[in-house]
Amino acid sequence: MKKWPALFLVFLTVAACRDEAAGPFELSGRVFIFNPRLATATYVVTLRPVAPIVDSTRAIAEFENPEGGEAIIVEQKIWPKAEKLALESPPVFCIAKDRAYRVAIRIENATGDVLQRIDTTVLSTLDQSILPDKPLVVGPAYQPNPDLDNGAGDVARACPPRS
Repeated sequence: MKKWPALFLVFLTVAACRDEAAGPFELSGRVFIFNPRLATATYVVTLRPVAPIVDSTRAIAEFENPEGGEAIIVEQKIWPKAEKLALESPPVFCIAKDRAYRVAIRIENATGDVLQRIDTTVLSTLDQSILPDKPLVVGPAYQPNPDLDNGAGDVARACPPRS
């Protein structure tokens, strides 16, 4: 009779593992990347394959727009032999410190059938105000931006009030 609690624990552990691998990917990272040189900030969400990937599979990510308005949608082909998938947004503005921003990812096959949904959030530990309003450098050789007076720009973008 003492075997039943141990077997039950093993069953729960196996069941929990199956829930985590409910699709071909698992979430492996999520972050905002602030690049002061280029005066940009982007979302980056990484996924790690946990099951074989079929050719013609794609990922569609919907990133919450920190400025408000429509979500930012990024679509990317998934290479079957890739060790990870990095989904990066175009530059975003008005990121607030300690606010969670929603990201919804769909993994679809060639016919558009949804293989997996991943809903998560990205929390920034920095505020967008740390970035200048213009890139500090320009060109392929990273030359100082001649549009800046003293090497740093003023933050001029108007952001919606934070709630």
